[in-house]
Amino acid sequence: MRYDKVENKSSGETISNDDFIAGLAKGLSLLEAFGIDRQKLNATQVSERTGMSRTAARRYLKTLKFLGYLDGDDHYFWLTHKVLRFSSSYLSSAYLPKIAQPILNILCDQTSLTFSVVVLDDDEVVPIARSFMPQLDNLRSSPYGMHLGNRLPAHATSTGKILLAALSQNEQRQWFEKYGLKRLTPFSIQKEEDFYQVLQQVNSQDFCLSKEEHELGVIAIAVPILNSQGKAVAALNCMSQTNRVTENYLIENILPLIRNTAYEIRAML
Repeated sequence: MRYDKVENKSSGETISNDDFIAGLAKGLSLLEAFGIDRQKLNATQVSERTGMSRTAARRYLKTLKFLGYLDGDDHYFWLTHKVLRFSSSYLSSAYLPKIAQPILNILCDQTSLTFSVVVLDDDEVVPIARSFMPQLDNLRSSPYGMHLGNRLPAHATSTGKILLAALSQNEQRQWFEKYGLKRLTPFSIQKEEDFYQVLQQVNSQDFCLSKEEHELGVIAIAVPILNSQGKAVAALNCMSQTNRVTENYLIENILPLIRNTAYEIRAML
């Protein structure tokens, strides 16, 4: 990397120092420091999570509070609803969620199961479209993690493994070295070689069945959504409870359905 370039370690993209606004990058990294594990942070904790000094962290926190993206008291700060402007703008303007939403609703109406379209973001997957049928959602609880924008661990989900399987072997090893494999249930993948073997199998069969790896009692099956260049840009999955459907049912009845649907979506991208 040249000295006058800045590299994004996640995407590998580079940008000229003259075009890079460090203050904006730091402000966004500060917002990303807040999460489910820590919903309230003080300046010291933000400093530890972002690598900036405590003084700089405090200034950024105060600025973001002034702009309305954070709220706080004398010690801690937390996100406000204003940050949802970014996600709502994406969901209402991005093409993939817009074309996928009505299709997912049709699948749900046909099967009474839950469907979603998910993208990979570093070590997590994020649902950007989810089937919604009021008459069904009122009668049963939706499987965990199926609300839009929620973040789930990629290595323990059907969609995550589908998208990780699309990476090169070198990219998979870099991913493992950076993020590792967190144990979420007794069925979560723990060994590195098992992880690579599963991804190889997923890649060869072009679908992934995941059972109770992220949450006990939950089963899901997923296929990739490819763009016109053949690159996996998202994953389509069907999720349910283990006491409602079997592995054979998902493979024999749902897999052909979501494969056809993924093909239809690709044709519209």
